Amino acid sequence: MRISRLYTPTPLVTGKHIELDDDNGHYVRTVLRLKTDDPIILFNGQGGEYSCLVAEVSRKTVSIAVEQWSDRNVESPLQVTLGLGISRGDRMDLTVQKSVELGVNLITPLLTERCVVQFKGEKKPQRLLHWQKIVQHAAEQSGRTTLPPLLEVETLQNWISKQQGLKVFLDPYAETTLMELKPETMKVTLLTGPEGGFSNTERDLAKASGFIPVRLGARILRTETASLAALAAVQMLWGDFGAHPHSQTGSRR
Repeated sequence: MRISRLYTPTPLVTGKHIELDDDNGHYVRTVLRLKTDDPIILFNGQGGEYSCLVAEVSRKTVSIAVEQWSDRNVESPLQVTLGLGISRGDRMDLTVQKSVELGVNLITPLLTERCVVQFKGEKKPQRLLHWQKIVQHAAEQSGRTTLPPLLEVETLQNWISKQQGLKVFLDPYAETTLMELKPETMKVTLLTGPEGGFSNTERDLAKASGFIPVRLGARILRTETASLAALAAVQMLWGDFGAHPHSQTGSRR
C-alpha cells in the first residue's frame, strides 16, 4: 500500500507529537480521509523523512505521532540550476512540476523580452506562491526529502551574471550539443526561454556572460518540452539517470 507523504515546515522529533497546519490538516482529513493510527510520512526539507502515525483527527485538529527517522536520499549528485523564462498558465505549472521530479535544485522564473505574462498588483506574489506550492506537491509525490527553492521573479539581465558551473542556454539554431560538453564541477545552469524564445540581444547577452548555446536535436521544441528534455539529458549524461538503483541511501516507498 502506498503511504502518503507530506511536507511540513515544522521541526520533527522522533517520539513527539505535532499538529499539522490548516492546509495539511484539511488535506489529511478531507482528501486523504486518514483515521487514527493510519501511517503517513512527513519530511521538512532538512534531509531524510519520518515514518509517522495519525494520532488524532478532529474538525479543528490533526495530530501526528512522529515515529522513526529514515536517512533517505534520492538527490542527484548533479546540481542543476534552472533559469526559466516565464510561460503562460499550465505550461509554466507543468514545467515547474516536472522539473522538481527530474531533480532540479533551484528554479528562478525569468522575465524576458518576449515574455507574454504580465504581473500587475498582487499577481506577482500570488503566482510565486502558486509555483512554490507546485514545487512542494511535486517533492511530496516524487519522494524527494529536500524542497528545491523557487526564487523571486527576476529579469534575465539581473540573473544571468550571477550563475556558476557549466552554463548553457537552449537555442534551436545552435551548433553545439550537450554531448560535446562536460561540467568541470557537478554544477550545471540551464537557461530556457518563453514561448517566443530569446531575442538576438538576449542571445548575445547570454553568450557574453559565458553561456553556451546548445540545441536539442533537429526539431524545434516547445518551451515546456525543451526545459524538461534538457533536464532529462543532463541527468542522463552527468547525473543519476544511469545510477544503479541501490547506489542511494534508503528505499523507495
